[in-house]
Amino acid sequence: MGSVTPVKALGALAMIDDGELDWKIICIAASDPMAAKINDVEDVKREMPGELRKILEWFRDYKTPDGKPENRFGYNNKIQNAAFAAEVIEETHGYWKALKSGARVNDEEYAL
Repeated sequence: MGSVTPVKALGALAMIDDGELDWKIICIAASDPMAAKINDVEDVKREMPGELRKILEWFRDYKTPDGKPENRFGYNNKIQNAAFAAEVIEETHGYWKALKSGARVNDEEYAL
């Protein structure tokens, strides 16, 4: 928390949180010794069996201790691959740039 860490994006998870799409990008730190072997979610399945299931369960359940319902996921609960994640990153970065530059009116008062 509070740091900038170079990462490699491996996949994207379409989480539905309070009825809204909330993209989660699955990454590995570029400095991690496993980073040379892992470039995509398929590599995670092979090199780190069970980790993607743990990620899905954590994002599904993390608000339930507060009495909130489980989160749901798009794409039939499947984490999308690295190429898909790169598209999500590019698209959402474009939205941020439009807000930051004023090309899109910030009528919802997003904190920038």
